[in-house]
Parts: sequence; C-alpha cells; structure tokens
Amino acid sequence: MEDLSYKTVFVIPTAYQWGKIPLLAELFPRGLAITETVVISWFIMLILIGFALVATSKKSLVPVGLQSLSEAAVEALNTFAKNQFGRWARFLGPYMGTLFLFLLLANIIGFLTPVEFSFLGHEYKAPFAIKPPTRDINVTAPLAVITVLFTLFFGFASKGPLGWLKKLTYPVPFMLPFNIMEYGTRLLSLSLRLFGNILGGMILMILITGLEPLGLPALFSLYFDFFDGILQAAIFVFLSVLYISEACEVEKA
Repeated sequence: MEDLSYKTVFVIPTAYQWGKIPLLAELFPRGLAITETVVISWFIMLILIGFALVATSKKSLVPVGLQSLSEAAVEALNTFAKNQFGRWARFLGPYMGTLFLFLLLANIIGFLTPVEFSFLGHEYKAPFAIKPPTRDINVTAPLAVITVLFTLFFGFASKGPLGWLKKLTYPVPFMLPFNIMEYGTRLLSLSLRLFGNILGGMILMILITGLEPLGLPALFSLYFDFFDGILQAAIFVFLSVLYISEACEVEKA
C-alpha cells in the first residue's frame, strides 16, 4: 500500500567534486536518504523545543498561565522520578518526560491529516498526509535499545559488578543465559508492540476508509489516531520505567 511506504523527501549527497565524506560515503554511496519519517520527527522536535521556549520565555516569581502549568508538570515528573529511580532521578526523570511527550505527539500527529471522502459524486482528496513516525520500526527499535541500555547501565551502576552478576545468576547459576535472553525479549517487546499497534491502526483506517469513506473514518480516527496513540505512548514509557527502576532496585516509600 502506498500509504504505508516510507517515501524519500530528499537525499543528502555523500560525495562531492572536492571529495567524499569519510565513512558516510562508504555506508551510503548513493547519498543519505531523508525519509518522511525523519522529517516528521524533526517537526515534532521543533514543536517540543518551541513549546519549551514559549513556556520559559516570561518567567515570574508567581507563576501564572502556561508557566504555572509547566511548573506543576515538571514538579510531578520530578516527584515520580524520585520515587522510581532514587538517586538516578535527575538523569532519568527528564528523559522519561521527553520520551513521553515525543511519543505522544508522534503517535497522534496523524490526527492532523485531513480525512478523504466522496460526496454526491465528488471526491475530496487530502492535500497532504501526516503519518506517525512510530509506524516505522526504525523509530521504535532505537527507543527500545535506549531503554535496554539504560537498564543495563543503571543496573550495573547501582549494584556494582558483583551485584549485577549475582542478579543475572538468580535464583540459580543455570538461569544466567535465560536472564541475559530476557533483555533481548524486552527489546523486541518494546519495539514491536509500539510499531505494531500504530501500523495496525493505520491499516485499519485505510480499510475503513475504503469500505465506507463518509462518516466512519472520522469517527474511528478518534480512537486509532488519538486515544490509542496516547495509550501506546503511556505503555511504552510505563514499561521503560518499570524495567529501569527494577534494575535500580529503589525501595518505594
């Protein structure tokens, strides 16, 4: 299906008249392709950066409006991170907050695409289509890799070399390969769950639009493009928090 393809927006050359860019020319001899997934991800990052700049542009001792809302959200995030990650909260709290906001926008941004329909013999086609970047496994897999690497790093830093090895051999040394394998299953679970749900929602919307292009697509879009997007972002962050806090072994109050 054309709607599910990853279109190339433009290509950055890796070889010029004056020479080649080291390493990139060998890895990408035909140039570095910038797909619509990358462009939409950049657009989402610009939205987040712009919101942060606006929210902090007019700070006052007595917060009001957007500043009050932002400070309340940051305070809640800091409290949550401290309960989950303990002494590592100042490193992991901002990351988890940013991850949730990015995934939230990435999952629901397709909601901004105009709905196509036909009425009285006239067919309306959307002038543009915004596709969620999380429908691309190249987006969800690196985010899952970061979660697994954080789990390994902070688990090692919290327990030390011997404590981390002891955890891998718990409850008996025979479990060592299975405990190591668990990191791989977490990687697959995180990346494929998010990727599969967002891609599956897109496929269902294409089928619904093909069967009944008037009325139903807009109704189902509220679920697949909005509610399910929020839900999947929350699940990904929740599982990431669960895995990393388990590795840190923070005692909950």
